[in-house]
Amino acid sequence: MKNKKQLNQTTFLLMITIILFFVMYGIGCVLFNAQGFSKMQNFLNLFISNAGLIVIGIGMTVVMITGGIDISVGSFVAMGCMMLAYMMEKGNIGAIPAVLIVLVTGIVFGFVQGFLVAYMDIQPFIVTLAGMFFARGMTAIISKDMISITNETFMAWAKLRIYLPFGGYYNKKGVLIQPYIYPTVVIAILLLIAAFVMLKYTKFGRSIYAVGGNEQSALMLGLNVRKVKLKAYILDGFLCGVGSILFCLNTLGGFVEQAKGFEMDAIASSVIGGTLLTGGVGNVIGTLFGVLIKATIEAFITFQGTLSSWWTRITIAALLCFFIVLQSILSMMKTKKQ
Repeated sequence: MKNKKQLNQTTFLLMITIILFFVMYGIGCVLFNAQGFSKMQNFLNLFISNAGLIVIGIGMTVVMITGGIDISVGSFVAMGCMMLAYMMEKGNIGAIPAVLIVLVTGIVFGFVQGFLVAYMDIQPFIVTLAGMFFARGMTAIISKDMISITNETFMAWAKLRIYLPFGGYYNKKGVLIQPYIYPTVVIAILLLIAAFVMLKYTKFGRSIYAVGGNEQSALMLGLNVRKVKLKAYILDGFLCGVGSILFCLNTLGGFVEQAKGFEMDAIASSVIGGTLLTGGVGNVIGTLFGVLIKATIEAFITFQGTLSSWWTRITIAALLCFFIVLQSILSMMKTKKQ
């Protein structure tokens, strides 16, 4: 009965997030129809510009379900982009080896943070705060100047387009414009599906929810809580590595101030998507829609033309407060029923 109530709470929060996105996007289609807001390409651009954030958000959601948090993701993205740029432009390392090195770095970074959280019993906020300073500092040590990527292989990956056979339109010259996505979007969606299946249908996924829901109960059930937490942070580190690569494919460069505030975007997307800050409840599908809500707000501001980009932060902050209050109310109602 308890699991059924938890499922209902998760579903309710997810439904609110999905409805909010479609309402916001519908309003945009009405207000900015003349500027082309309702075109298929504009919708796909929400995914294209946020592919890296989707992947980072998946890792953040997994960690938050265990009851933890990771505020180092933004700094790691900056470090990952700088590593890619430096290796390919200054170190004459090929695109494939550079990508593999960043992925391994992400896994090691996640392992170290996970070990400190799980086996040394240090608060996740403190551990990842140290990780945030370390990664940002390493970014500056690698190079204080911006490095643009000109590697032919990496540039070819960044420019590769996958055209869709539907949603096209004719421009004023009568030329058919086909909507497209980049491989970054395909990678992000595939990882999202894999994470959804892992959390819902595997033993490890169920263990993550059990640990986040109640550590003592998880221990009594025979789960190795520390091992589950460690694996969650390693997975988060791997996804940070992938996310930094996807982010770099969009920016084609690295600099010290890159991806500043990215961790807040990832946390906000997860919370707006229905992930509880206390752990035990969350869904990567909700996180996807949380990212899309942020992207839609940014699109509003771009199409409107006169508003400051800071309105994105202000609106996200308001939505974040709303969902946190809603989660608190639902938790109080659940406690009273028990």
